[in-house]
Order: sequence, then C-alpha cells, then structure tokens
Amino acid sequence: MEKTILLKNAGLLDEEANCILNQNVYVQEGKILKILPAAEDTESIHADETIDCSKYYVSPGLANLHTHTAMNIFKGIAEDVTADAWFNEMIWPYESKMTDEDIYVGTLMGIAEMINNGVTVFADHYFGEEQVLKAVKETGIRGDLAPTLFGMTPDFHERLAQVKAFIQEHRNDSDRISFHMGPHANYTCPSPTLKEIIDVAKELNLPIHLHVSEEDVQVEKAREETGLTPFGILYEAGGFDCKVLIGHGLWIEEEDLKYLRDDTWFAFCPKTYMKLASGKGGFFDYYKQLNYGFGTDGAASSNTLNPVEQARLFGLMGKYQERNSAAYTATEIWQHLMASHQAFSFGSGRLKEGAPADLVIWDLYQPDTFPFYSPISAILYSSNSQNVKYTMVAGEFLKYNGKLKIDTKTLMQEAVRLQKALLERGKGKAQVAY
Repeated sequence: MEKTILLKNAGLLDEEANCILNQNVYVQEGKILKILPAAEDTESIHADETIDCSKYYVSPGLANLHTHTAMNIFKGIAEDVTADAWFNEMIWPYESKMTDEDIYVGTLMGIAEMINNGVTVFADHYFGEEQVLKAVKETGIRGDLAPTLFGMTPDFHERLAQVKAFIQEHRNDSDRISFHMGPHANYTCPSPTLKEIIDVAKELNLPIHLHVSEEDVQVEKAREETGLTPFGILYEAGGFDCKVLIGHGLWIEEEDLKYLRDDTWFAFCPKTYMKLASGKGGFFDYYKQLNYGFGTDGAASSNTLNPVEQARLFGLMGKYQERNSAAYTATEIWQHLMASHQAFSFGSGRLKEGAPADLVIWDLYQPDTFPFYSPISAILYSSNSQNVKYTMVAGEFLKYNGKLKIDTKTLMQEAVRLQKALLERGKGKAQVAY
C-alpha cells in the first residue's frame, strides 16, 4: 500500500469555484481518500506524511488542453512576424531539421515548465511521438498524445500506419497516458486523407485532436475551394462522429454550431491569437454555447505554457471587446479552467473523494498575490509559478515545497547545446505550406 498523505487544515478551491476553509485532505493510492472538516477529524486515518496547509489553498491540478510541447526548443525564435512568415519562413523550415534529441529535450523543458505552473495533464499535438512518450513516462505527468499527421506528404500512408501501430502498442502502457488521433488541420489534410485518419480513429475507438478555423484566411480558402467552412469539412469527413478536441476554433461561425456535439471541446489559446494578430473571430460571439477550456499552444507562439495566463487573457480580452467589466467573471473563468479536464479520459479535475489525487497546493502569501480577498481572483489575476508550492499527480509530488523533481540545471545545459546545434544546422525545406 502506498503511503497516506495528509494535507492538513487546507483551504479548498474546487472545480465549481467554491472555497471551503479548514479541511483535511487524505491522499492514498493515487486518489483522494477522504475530505474532512479539520475540526471534525478524529485522526482515525494514519498519515505517513503530513503537510501543514493552514496558509495554503488546494485545488485540482491544471490542464493544458492544447500544446506542442517539444516546441519549447523554439521559444522566442520567431518574434514580431506575420502568421504566414511564422509558419512558412521560420517554424516549419526549422522543424524540418529537428532531431529526436531536440524533441525529447524540448518536451522535457515544456513538461518542467508546466509542472512548475501546476499543470498535471496536457494534450500534446506533435510528431516524434516516441520521444514525447518517453518524456511523459520519465516525469510522471499525465499526457495525452496526438501524433501529428499531415495528409499532403508523400509518405502519408506509411506515416498513418506507423501512428496506428504506435498507439496500439502503447495505449495500455500507463494510466497516466492516453491518445487522440492527430490530423494537423483540414488545410494540411485534404478531405480524402482526413477521412482516412478519422476512419482509423473510429476503428481504434479514439477521439481526434486537430486545428480548426484558426485564422480567417483558412475559413475563406476552405469556402472558396469546397463551399464549406473547416468545421463543415470536418463534418463531411465524419469527424464529429468522434469525440473531438478543437485546437483554437477562433473563427467559428454561426453555421458551424450545428455540427458540434456534447463531446466536442475547444482549446482556447488567446495569447497566440494576440501574438499573431489573428483577429477577434467568432469565438467570443458564441462561447456560451461551446464546451471550452484553455490551452497554451506551443512556446514558439505563446512563449509560456501556463493555462492560468491563458485564462486570464481570455477574461481580459472578453471584458475589453464587449466593454463590459462585469462580464467574464472570475468564477466563470475558473470553472472553464477546471472544465478542461473533461476533454480527457483520466477523471481528473475534481476535488472529490475517489477522484485522482492530481492537485495543486497554492501559496498566496507571496508579494505578487498578497493581500488577497478572493483566492480564485488572486490566482487568476495575480499569480505566477512561485505561488505553486506543490504539484501532485496520482498522489506523487512532481513539485515539492517549491522545488521541481526534474533536474532543471542539467536539462537547461542540454537545451543550450541543442540550441547552438539547431542554429548551426539552420532551416530546411518544409513539406507543407500554411
């Protein structure tokens, strides 16, 4: 039996934004065993380790609903450029010459940053899935992998078979790992190949994770070529027969709403949209009708992998655009930050007995957050990684008393070496175009 951990006398911030003070939380065998009012706890449960949380708040861990984790190796490489130049002149040419080591170390760097910010589960959409899987297993975080598929490349069918075999081989490796099928987008996966990917997802009983309607130019081009929006193209290919995780969906239109199901989830990443000047889009017009949470996109566009920052920007953008400071409340934003977990199959994101012990312990008695009147408002509008005192996944501490389990010093030394080699290799030729 695994040891029992007592988080004593804690303030609890649950997934519905309720705040309950002076609670004892017992963790055992990777789950929340008991939650008891501290004053009523008879101490009948033996705890092998006790953490005094009288000045801390405990919440479910954070979920990063859409990211390209290995792109941490490209953090800051493409700044102040258009979206066209970002893809076609910078990122895709550099990616074409990436090594397995770049992907592995980049993923480790990204995971370290996420754990430092309280992330306990993330949805990755990238190639080099062997290296991503290796990094997830080594660090102990929960990872959902969507190996990226481009339908326009000459080796598409070989790649599709490779991804299918990879998922079949590893889908039962760990209860901290799950998979989506990962077509990149409709503009890089023509309808016949998009349908082939979706058919494999149906065969394997998997959800799909892809980019949809990120930019207005994508919507315009899709409509010119097919008479359909990207959402319509996905529907015609059978995509909405599956559970779907939509990367972005910023430029959703009213006609697209009819395609969505109860298990369609949107990963909203506002920092990327601001950075690449993607425009207002339709998301803010229809967001109340959507299942949505927050992703970070890759660090090459968003620079950071902190879902709280993305949730913060979403609320501020909404208030600003609508000129309504009473809208986009902290309670509503927190609820959707927690709702991101529902796009996964892990059952996390709940502060309930029997739920996975994927938790964050927040220290808000820090200069950036203190004094505070609402702990949730303090987290959403003021916090950073120093406020995350502990990060726990399945009852295991991945960040303990402010210190990461990952050896970040060695990791950064490796990243410096790879950064130098990456720049010396320079750019290659991308196989796809934006």
